[in-house]
Amino acid sequence: MPMQETTDHRRTVRNAAIGGAFLMAMSAVGPGFLTQTATFTQREGANFGFAILMCIIVDVIVQLNIWRVIIVSGKRAQMIANDVFPGLGYFLSLLVAIGGLFFNIGNVAGAGLGLNVLFGIPTIWGAVISAVAAVLILVMKNALKAVDRTVQVLAVIAVLVLLYTLAIMKIPYGTAVSHTFMPTKVNFYSILTIVGGTVGGYISFAGGHRLLEGGAQGTKDLGAVNLGALSGIGLASVIRIVLFLTGLAVVLGGATLDAANPAATIFKVAAGTFGYKFFGLLLFAAGMSSVIGSTFTSISFLDYTSRKNENTDHNRHYKMAITIGFIAFATLIFCFVGQPATVLVVVGAINGFILPIALGILLVASHKTKIMGAGYHHPAWLTWTGWLVVIFMAYAGINTVLNLL
Repeated sequence: MPMQETTDHRRTVRNAAIGGAFLMAMSAVGPGFLTQTATFTQREGANFGFAILMCIIVDVIVQLNIWRVIIVSGKRAQMIANDVFPGLGYFLSLLVAIGGLFFNIGNVAGAGLGLNVLFGIPTIWGAVISAVAAVLILVMKNALKAVDRTVQVLAVIAVLVLLYTLAIMKIPYGTAVSHTFMPTKVNFYSILTIVGGTVGGYISFAGGHRLLEGGAQGTKDLGAVNLGALSGIGLASVIRIVLFLTGLAVVLGGATLDAANPAATIFKVAAGTFGYKFFGLLLFAAGMSSVIGSTFTSISFLDYTSRKNENTDHNRHYKMAITIGFIAFATLIFCFVGQPATVLVVVGAINGFILPIALGILLVASHKTKIMGAGYHHPAWLTWTGWLVVIFMAYAGINTVLNLL
């Protein structure tokens, strides 16, 4: 019997790790990433490859640190923060939830615009349909399984669309590689924005919290941490690189991207009307998966119940109400305010400021025995590289603010 329980646990945790990987990856490459990549590729050309490279390196360091601390401690990030310093978790929850809420405006809008491109329905109605679909997925009885399957299907769609676009384009690989590793100019604002928009804020915790809810806990499940985090990083990195290369080919070909919808121009130039329809499919997939990821993770930061009480009727009804309100608020803001493209870029930068705070808190926690347990020793390379990321992102944020003044 114990052996059977161990086997069942490993299978459950492995499935949760894969689910967390897809949730994290697709949250990282939502409409915000599409908009930010197109915008900065237009401005910086091949030099933007350096920002993509930094994003991938930071992603590895951040995700492995955060996933390990969450799973070994067996607690959500905000509860860990409260253990580090009383009240700190509430501050972290506020930062992450607000960032996720504003990102969701762009996520809902992106999914709605995707349906508009595909079927010609008004973008606002597309956003409402997408929001309702996301709510139904998140509040159904087997929500975690539904979230996993939905995001996995959407991820396959996104990768196939991008690989097709890459295959039909003439990509300037030499220029991209040389400027990625030896940029002629470094723009800290683009690094802050792209890292914040694809690693910062709620995105850092999407996979770790999903794995935790899947039953992983303690050092025995560190294998699942590595599987989930590295798989998610790999998937997100492929999407990042392919989109950058496609955008660079279009920009170097002389095309000017539409400021209102820069990512759409890339696909329209690449493959005409057919490419534009593919863009709609990609945008819907990215938008829907990001709405689900943003909502799931942000709501998890508002949940302070213990693991043993998290499945009570009261807690389920609380989560359901918050989920509906979270998505409805973002949808209403988009319907009455609109213009999500600018919001996505700005919120990406704001999430870049959140990242060093959140990572710093968990790095402190990683060396506290009362949080991690007496037998755990956090890898030294993750500690040192983690603090380097904290310093670098804090510096990039301060540098950006000074340049804007």
